[in-house]
Amino acid sequence: MGARAGERIRRSERLRKFWSGHNRIRLMLTLELAVMLPAAALIYINFYHLKSIKRDKVLEAAIHGDFHQMLAISEKQINQKAYKLTEEARASFPSPDADSQSDKVRKLDAILSKRPWLAHVYLFDAEQGLLFRSQPQRMSDPYFREEHQRVAKMLGGWFALEAKETLEEIHKRARGITWYPERSKSVGGYAFRTSALFSLPQQPKERVAFGGLSFDPGYLKQTFFPKMLEELIAYKLGEDGGNPLAMIVYPADSDSHAGSSPLGGHAEGFLAASTGWTEGEPEVSRNLDDVFRGLALGIKFQGMSVGDKVQGWVHNSFLILGVLSLLLVGGLVLAYRSVSKEVALARLKSDFVSNVSHELRTPLALIRLYAETLELGRIKSQDKVEEYYRIIRTESERLTALINNILDFSRIEAGRKEYEFRTTDLAELVSTTLDTYRGQIDEQGFKFEQSIDPNIPPVRVDREAIARSLVNLVNNALKYSDHEKFIGVKLYRTDSVLKLEVADRGIGIARTEQSKIFEKFYRAGNPLVHNTKGSGLGLSLVRHIARAHGGEVEVESTPGKGSKFTLTLPFDRISQQQASDAVRMAG
Repeated sequence: MGARAGERIRRSERLRKFWSGHNRIRLMLTLELAVMLPAAALIYINFYHLKSIKRDKVLEAAIHGDFHQMLAISEKQINQKAYKLTEEARASFPSPDADSQSDKVRKLDAILSKRPWLAHVYLFDAEQGLLFRSQPQRMSDPYFREEHQRVAKMLGGWFALEAKETLEEIHKRARGITWYPERSKSVGGYAFRTSALFSLPQQPKERVAFGGLSFDPGYLKQTFFPKMLEELIAYKLGEDGGNPLAMIVYPADSDSHAGSSPLGGHAEGFLAASTGWTEGEPEVSRNLDDVFRGLALGIKFQGMSVGDKVQGWVHNSFLILGVLSLLLVGGLVLAYRSVSKEVALARLKSDFVSNVSHELRTPLALIRLYAETLELGRIKSQDKVEEYYRIIRTESERLTALINNILDFSRIEAGRKEYEFRTTDLAELVSTTLDTYRGQIDEQGFKFEQSIDPNIPPVRVDREAIARSLVNLVNNALKYSDHEKFIGVKLYRTDSVLKLEVADRGIGIARTEQSKIFEKFYRAGNPLVHNTKGSGLGLSLVRHIARAHGGEVEVESTPGKGSKFTLTLPFDRISQQQASDAVRMAG
């Protein structure tokens, strides 16, 4: 039993070592199971779905349904336009009681003068009869003059007999307007005219008086319908895109129904058509009601039928599926490379966790050691006590800086990092930050030089972020200086930018690695770098802070001779922001 158990343990250990040594193979198998198989299944389902669409013409029915919906919306908007024009004219109508007969004539003529799209306007009063006016410049047209006489006579007889019933019908309408479309003769042959009867503003319901108007057939044919069709098509194209549409308005056949081919039986042809309408029947039609009863609205694609469009769509979809199949194979190759990078990143993250753990343990151990020594009272010398306190403070600051870096990195990765910009004396901020680190710099035997321009005016920056950038750059200089220990810090203004430089004479950075050191977790290949514990986040945070301020961070370095990091901030931009804030606060 013991031998079998030992054999099972050894077999399990060999299997564990095999899988741990073949992470890429494991990830690739996972990729195939999690991505490739579902993607292949999806392609097959789409292929089958396209075949069914081609067979059952489901897409064609869907497009027809969309056309029906657009025609319903178009009819509503056309009617709304007619209602709006009518209500604007109604607002100018004379009052049956307040205006004299001459005032009524004058106001009706003024309505016609300002609205050339009207053919006739009229006012009926049960006590005074019908007052009927027509466009005076049209009276030379025999058809129009005949229409004027015929309509005036017809309305006079109708209203004399059924005025009360007509007014009751008007009041039943939500907007107090009822419509009477009809066909009429004109110079060009057939014409369509629609007339509106409406209640008058502020007129008591029991008072038998109402107004009316007739749209000019030429205006409907040449202006109203063409403009409405173009607007409807432009709105649909802007909303959904796709193939351009064409629409038509034509006389409705009482024996036809929506979706048939009504144009073929009408010798009179259509009333109006949009740009792009060619010969042929509409794909979908709708008989209009209310304002333009007796007309129909048709729609189709420009230059093609719905069947042609569906066939083209299905053909393109099959082509796309074929391309996707090829891309899927190519994607597997790209995924392999991506997985390799992810494995490398995972290794960097693992090193990061190890380094951070070490970085945290070291200051914590020192703080605990010196704190316990002080607590036990073993140190009698005051100088020694102060030294221990100073070490505790220094290690606490080091620990705080490390934790702040990690927290900042976490917020940046989550997209929640925010900066608090305040007016700041940058020279004072840099000087104060360096003073807190002078003890550590001197203790490690570094020669320190600083050159801070005191004449730099206040600017708007995030104080904590700029201070952290400076601390990270100084810490890098402390860590990676081997033989010649030197740190130089400069703050100055040149042209329209502020520059903060941190220079050292340490190990330097190879040219091939200078573009990579600002990436998260990246650490250069120098042995001193690998032997020095660090999180690999410092320079990444410096670059993020610089760019958040509209600037950049650059490095100049020569291996074995040192490095110079330059944090550049656009002075003009942050100064203008400060000035605009001052103006806003003053206002």
